[in-house]
Amino acid sequence: MSNVSLSINGIQYEVPSNLTVLEAARTVGIDIPTLCFLKDINEVGACRVCVVDVEGARALQASCVLPVREGMVINTNNTRVRKARKNTVELLLANHNRECTTCVRSKNCELQSLSEELGIRTIPFEGEKRVPTYDDLSPSIVRDSSKCILCGRCVSACKNVQGIGILEFLNRGFKTTVGPAFEMSMKDVPCIYCGQCMVTCPVGALTEKSSIHKVWEVLEDKSKHVIVQSAPAVRAALGEEFGYPIGTNVTGKLATALRRLGFTKIFDTNWAADVTIMEEGTELLGRIQNGGVLPMITSCSPGWVRYIEFQYPELLPHLSTCKSPQNMFGALAKSYYAEKHGIDPKDIVVVSVMPCTSKKSEIIRPELEVDGNRDVDISITTRELALMIKEARLEFDKLEEGTFDAFMGDYSGAGVIFGATGGVMEAAIRTVADVLTGQDLENVDYTAVRGIEGIKEATINVAGMDIKVAVAHNTTNAGILLEKIRKGEADYHFIEVMACPGGCVNGGGQPIQPASVRNVVDIRAERAKALYSEDASKEVRKSHKNPEIKKLYDEYLGKPNSHKAHELLHTHYVVREKFPL
Repeated sequence: MSNVSLSINGIQYEVPSNLTVLEAARTVGIDIPTLCFLKDINEVGACRVCVVDVEGARALQASCVLPVREGMVINTNNTRVRKARKNTVELLLANHNRECTTCVRSKNCELQSLSEELGIRTIPFEGEKRVPTYDDLSPSIVRDSSKCILCGRCVSACKNVQGIGILEFLNRGFKTTVGPAFEMSMKDVPCIYCGQCMVTCPVGALTEKSSIHKVWEVLEDKSKHVIVQSAPAVRAALGEEFGYPIGTNVTGKLATALRRLGFTKIFDTNWAADVTIMEEGTELLGRIQNGGVLPMITSCSPGWVRYIEFQYPELLPHLSTCKSPQNMFGALAKSYYAEKHGIDPKDIVVVSVMPCTSKKSEIIRPELEVDGNRDVDISITTRELALMIKEARLEFDKLEEGTFDAFMGDYSGAGVIFGATGGVMEAAIRTVADVLTGQDLENVDYTAVRGIEGIKEATINVAGMDIKVAVAHNTTNAGILLEKIRKGEADYHFIEVMACPGGCVNGGGQPIQPASVRNVVDIRAERAKALYSEDASKEVRKSHKNPEIKKLYDEYLGKPNSHKAHELLHTHYVVREKFPL
């Protein structure tokens, strides 16, 4: 690639010719502030915070969309530039809800940080403000337009990344807002509650619907047996809330924190992920051998399930009937666990800690209960757990390395990797390959389905049979595969879909990293490394080899896909109207 020569702040540099001015400046150690810019998601030059002074240009230029060219003379920090940036942010603040001390994004707000960096102490602009909208009617997402800065990052994430597009700019001029069409509630549009709008929002305009108060209440109710499960991806990100590097595995401290918060028993959802593989793998083999509907598609991601229910209801027979690991755990906690410990299921409260905001909607699906007992009672995000730890004044970095309870808690490496895109597929192949060959195969690393490529395809030869698989993450890529199925062009046996880019490690309930980090670090890959590393360290790396799973089937379920297993661990789906009247 060729280089160009240019001047930045009076110094000559050689930079690659395919960069923008923003990128070029960063390569030479000059940070130009941004607000609306999010690499590969929102590159529109709307906020004007990143302006620079280019010799010969009539006006200041937005560096995030300005290509470099030979001989450019750029100033990123003269009086004109600083004044323009400061005025822009002051105007944003003039129409912004500035109750920062009560905002969930305080200390992790990009507008707040930028205001501090620019030395803004007063707001010279006062006047009329837009009439705000506060929408907390959905089970997962709260939208507060009084905090929206019209950056468009949520719009781009929903439309361009997820391919859904329920958020858009509404009205014109001063009355412009961002929200669903006709100012409808998030609960009344085909939102999948993936939360990607939240993790891309630079402020507190979009947040999860908190259930922290519910958890504190049940923990203090002595008549309840309160147990908690934590999903695989939580361990790969929770540490970020306490200053740990991205991708640090904090399994031991997570277990200790949950125990210190007062839960009666603490469990790892990885165990239920192993159960899911037993049920899903058996279902796949049954479909292949008995002429069932193929390709079969995973059903672990509730955002993905909502997507197909809204957008491709005619393809619902392709979904596995398996509940997600979250709900499999809940169903077994209120049956298997209750029976073994002599507890009335009605006295058990199951709390889940998930990287996902759509899990909040999943737990209230009418069909996810057994004998009148909801599988899961309360679901909180990784961020909510971090807030609880902080409220309890636990010094996370000083916590000892603890362990989860063993009964319904011991898990295999296959259960761990569920949190990364391709992980469910790899875990399933490990078990299916052993079943088809009748051997305990040594090679368990199916790297062809790993990585952050949007759609991955592979053909795996097992016992002389070619099993064709595909993996997709984010619903735009899922839609591509569904169109192939609809047109009869898909010859796969098995497809894994996760609603969020990168899978659960990048779920809508995970710690929010600012654009300054997201633009230079692939948090999906870094968090996934933590899961694959733990998988590699496990003695047991196949779900069907987990002694606790063998015990479950020997003592309680009989065999995978048995009548009892179907009653507890399988479900059905519904056709959803996009805009119900």
